[in-house]
Amino acid sequence: MALIHSFETGGNFLFRYRGQIPVVLFASAFPVIYFTDYSFLSYNMYVTLTIASSLISFLGLVIRSYTIGTTPKGTSGRNTKEQVADFLNTKGIYSIVRHPLYLGNFLMWLGLLIFCLNIYYVIIISLFFWLYYERIMFAEERFLEKKYGNDYLNWSKQVPAFIPSFSKFKSSEIPFSIITVLRREYSGILATVLGFAYIDQLRFYFLTQHFDWNRLSVYALAFAAVFALVLRTLKHSGMLNEEGRS
Repeated sequence: MALIHSFETGGNFLFRYRGQIPVVLFASAFPVIYFTDYSFLSYNMYVTLTIASSLISFLGLVIRSYTIGTTPKGTSGRNTKEQVADFLNTKGIYSIVRHPLYLGNFLMWLGLLIFCLNIYYVIIISLFFWLYYERIMFAEERFLEKKYGNDYLNWSKQVPAFIPSFSKFKSSEIPFSIITVLRREYSGILATVLGFAYIDQLRFYFLTQHFDWNRLSVYALAFAAVFALVLRTLKHSGMLNEEGRS
């Protein structure tokens, strides 16, 4: 098999199972937190890194939300069995970066990695993320090239794959919809808050040998869980449906 076909086949396989990646993060965080020496950490440093990591994850969520909130039905979905693109997105956030959802995912991950307070873990998982998603992005771009030909190639030559070029921005033809974001992203919000609470409680337990349920991370998780449950109920009742939106 030619290397280009091997990359494409591998990328399509990873694409189908990309939703399982958070399991890797949750599982790997356990031994990392257990073996990390936190004696160097002052209170001010801990607060600074906590705020920084939270803001980075929030930025990732904002990027995902803007992408989903300005994207019509038939693109940027949660499909896992095969690639889907009813037409080529070239406006809005897709005018400045070709893979905004994966950029958002990485920043959400990065915030959690930084919150583990282990620089080696940040580097290793970031490299894993790049190797994993590089194959997925390759497969997606091969699919788009086959389907849209020169239209895709001309667009891809102007727009970076992962690092946004804000000077190239063109307004989206689809207005932003907060309803779409709430319908599609509540699970991602809950998973991110759960990740922070999991890391916080795990670290606290390893340092003190007991859990503390009277912590900000626990209250944030409880709020996020109720928020997600309400949105899930509204979604299944049809109250959050919008015409022309995924």
